[in-house]
Amino acid sequence: GLKYLKDMTIIRRMETSASALYKAKLIRGFLHLYSGQEAVCVGMEAAITPTDSIITAYRDHGWAYTRGVSAKAIIAELTGRSGGCSKGKGGSMHMYTDKLYGGNGIAG
Repeated sequence: GLKYLKDMTIIRRMETSASALYKAKLIRGFLHLYSGQEAVCVGMEAAITPTDSIITAYRDHGWAYTRGVSAKAIIAELTGRSGGCSKGKGGSMHMYTDKLYGGNGIAG
């Protein structure tokens, strides 16, 4: 119930912040926002177990959050900082954890 709404709201706010950082040129390269898709990762996360693994496409910020990466670490990744989930080297498309195997650049 309310946990799903909370998670979707956090993801949307995180993406809104990321958009502002991108427009301020604090995020370099590409930024593939997850805005409008929050229910997908939150709903699927509710249906799977914490030990399941996910492989996703290039819009992976919401997935990183539902797989346990903090919003702070996601923003750190987007801004190229070492506190990011890929140590600032993956950026928007390549967020990894032990149960999230990216984003990848395949579209279409």
